[in-house]
Amino acid sequence: QVQLVESGGGLVQAGGSLTLSCAHSVSMFNLNSMAWYRQASGKERELVASISSLGVTNYASSVKGRFTIFEDNAKNTMYLQMTNLELGDTAVYYCNADLGLRPDLTSLEVWGQGTLVTVSS
Repeated sequence: QVQLVESGGGLVQAGGSLTLSCAHSVSMFNLNSMAWYRQASGKERELVASISSLGVTNYASSVKGRFTIFEDNAKNTMYLQMTNLELGDTAVYYCNADLGLRPDLTSLEVWGQGTLVTVSS
């Protein structure tokens, strides 16, 4: 079972930058993909960015061009580099690992504990 630990959240002014880290206990080569999700107060959790084991990335339209997801395989750490932050980016950010399917064909996913990002004006 993979374990995920997020870090790097904090308070930042709008227009500023922040980089989140997700340390994972299992090599990404043993995973289908990893992703960053976020959940703002009163809203549902949403996908922010994902990266496959082959390095293919995808981004939510709201963050495309501002956020970058990447993996440091040597450190077993995934990052979310956030720039030009907006008030709407305020949320708890969660690291996610997709391990594939269970025998009943449901998705097997592991979540980190979350790290809070607060963007101020």
